[in-house]
Amino acid sequence: MKLFLNLLITLSITTASYAAEIKLQNPATNFQAPNFSVINSYGQMIKLTDFAGTPVILEWTNHECPYVARHYNENNMQRVQKIAQDAGIVWLSIISSTPGDQGHVNPDKANALTASRGARPSHVLLDESGKVGMLYGAKTTPHMYMIDANGILRYKGAIDDIGRGMQFFNAAFEDATNYVSSQVNDLIAKKSLAIDVTTAYGCSVKYNYD
Repeated sequence: MKLFLNLLITLSITTASYAAEIKLQNPATNFQAPNFSVINSYGQMIKLTDFAGTPVILEWTNHECPYVARHYNENNMQRVQKIAQDAGIVWLSIISSTPGDQGHVNPDKANALTASRGARPSHVLLDESGKVGMLYGAKTTPHMYMIDANGILRYKGAIDDIGRGMQFFNAAFEDATNYVSSQVNDLIAKKSLAIDVTTAYGCSVKYNYD
């Protein structure tokens, strides 16, 4: 009985600690972006500080999410990636789906998706533990973050102003205000953005809450 109680206490402490670790954060815009390190789809350790002096865009993604799928199937996400990269911005696509859940991929699958869709990320980051997603408070796919060359978080939120539900699937991307591509020049200029926070829409990020 004593051994059982000890095991139960240990399990409770471990569970409580894990729950604390996965708490969603809420980093403020116009302050330093949280640093992170995570493995990319080629097995390389990537740190945000690797790109000091260069603007960075973070894109939370899940290829099985219908919202993400439409952005890629109609070449909208690739278009924004090209605008960003042509401007010298590093684009990091981040997958925080837990193993066994929707959108989780192994490195080979991640690279195959990039090739088949003609996507243009600088790196695909495999955040299986969800730590990076939790650090940034990423809630949906897609969920976008813009960081200037000084490492200041300048934007967080939706990719555009369409919103979720049937209005998203009925709307034309060319009629939407794209919060990312429309603010690239100000990001490069290290300015506070006219629109710095919006409500992201899409599928929920598939974190492991168990």
